[in-house]
Amino acid sequence: MDDRTGFDIATRIVAGDDGTNYDGVAIFLHWATAALVIANFALAQVWDWFAKPTRGLLEDTHMSFGVLLTLVIIARLVWRWIPGHQVSSLEAGWVRLASKATHYLLYVLLAAEAALGFTFRWGAGRPMAFFGSGIPSPVGEVFGRPMVHQLREFHQWIGWTIIVIALLHALAALYHHYVLKDRVLQRMLPSATVRK
Repeated sequence: MDDRTGFDIATRIVAGDDGTNYDGVAIFLHWATAALVIANFALAQVWDWFAKPTRGLLEDTHMSFGVLLTLVIIARLVWRWIPGHQVSSLEAGWVRLASKATHYLLYVLLAAEAALGFTFRWGAGRPMAFFGSGIPSPVGEVFGRPMVHQLREFHQWIGWTIIVIALLHALAALYHHYVLKDRVLQRMLPSATVRK
């Protein structure tokens, strides 16, 4: 017996989902997260190669993308918590537990990465850049240089950790698609929302 409410079913239909795939909004937010994480990581790796004006532009772009990523993560969590947007796992047993643990770990790391980015920028007494404007600190407290340096290092280490876990996540999805030949990857692709 289907225990979903009319509201649950209606929100799935509006979002373009039949209950077995992720809906269009969830798919968009997933790939937006992936694109912003990769772009921000790449920017952080290459800005030291450039002279000061270009480096400053790359750092500002990194911060702007970081603000967008923060908004996307918040949107993902809100969308996931709205009734009717949860999708049952296709995995079972320890694979299902590993999959859930990986997802929750990525959410925690992304939230920590965003919080550290804002904190060390504001802690240095500088506004967070956002596409040509600045987001000022809501508290105005400035940290000493050693604290700012430590927060920045944590931010960098968490960034590397996110990339490694995201890479393993992607490899697991490819393994499901090409070896196990199940729908784990397919239902997170945009074509999954196209009704036949």
